[in-house]
Amino acid sequence: MSDSMVKQFWPEWNGEIREGASGWNNTTRYIENKGLSCVLRIYESHRDRDKIQYEHEVLSRLQEIELSFKVPQPVRTPDGETILQMGDGSARYACLFEYIEGALPKNGSFQAAHSFGQAVAELVIALAKVKPELSPSYRPYYELQQSYPSCSYDVVRHFCEHPPEVFRNLHDSITTLGEAYDDVCDRLEEVKKLPRQLVHGDLNPSNLLVDQQHHDQIAALLDFEFCTLDVRAMEPAVVISDLLGYEGKKETIREFCVGFGSLLRLKPEEISHIPTLIRLRKVDVFLHFMSRYLNGTDGPDVLRVQSVALAAELKEFGQDEIWIREILREYMLDRLGWD
Repeated sequence: MSDSMVKQFWPEWNGEIREGASGWNNTTRYIENKGLSCVLRIYESHRDRDKIQYEHEVLSRLQEIELSFKVPQPVRTPDGETILQMGDGSARYACLFEYIEGALPKNGSFQAAHSFGQAVAELVIALAKVKPELSPSYRPYYELQQSYPSCSYDVVRHFCEHPPEVFRNLHDSITTLGEAYDDVCDRLEEVKKLPRQLVHGDLNPSNLLVDQQHHDQIAALLDFEFCTLDVRAMEPAVVISDLLGYEGKKETIREFCVGFGSLLRLKPEEISHIPTLIRLRKVDVFLHFMSRYLNGTDGPDVLRVQSVALAAELKEFGQDEIWIREILREYMLDRLGWD
């Protein structure tokens, strides 16, 4: 990362660049100068400026809505740009965001479940008011069969029924994923009929900050890269899908649902489809990594690890589904006119 890139955003900068936590899709750097901080984000998974522009438009609109938590705010260059292309010949794009005070949740346990539920509901309500002029670049989850061009229905079924040699000792896991894929595909037409709006699409504890002094309070929701038009109930479904992996998952999910339901209640048809949406989220992750394997982005080891983990999560979810449905109905169902 060259100093010249940072100075295009922040001309007076003459400070330090530190590495930050980076995920599958992006690289993060912390930029400091004279007590001020910003976060530099380098997009690694695509070279599509339109995707970033849509994300920035959504973030700009959210800045106009009063929220109890913060969302990323892009920094503009003196020329008014929020996106710059890297000068290293890679065609990657980079953006600078104002630094937000907060801490990542501790691994394993999650103290902020109730506050997270409230923040997610608040964001859902806010995003329903946001009407971007640009068109979203990402497809909704329910367009699963169109989202990954290299993973057509026939390709996925053949992979699951006749896996390559390197995956054949994962027969049980691959079979579980194939069955979940078929089940989800059979229900996509029903899912499309649910209420739709703009959604974040990837809310989980890795995409938030908690208050540094009060770890049970949400300080910020981050990473709006995958924001798109989708079914509203996908937002809590994605969260619950991830919370199933945390210690004390039943109480954690209950607290999330209590917090969410204190601000927003969902229609009966939305509540009844959330288990399907949770499976859809996990199948989508499977196809994401299968696509990366088929396209040569990752070697087979990454897909092997993901396949075993996702299959285990799907099996465990099958055992948890009854109590999850009970919690959803108790705390998130809009009962007006239904009792």
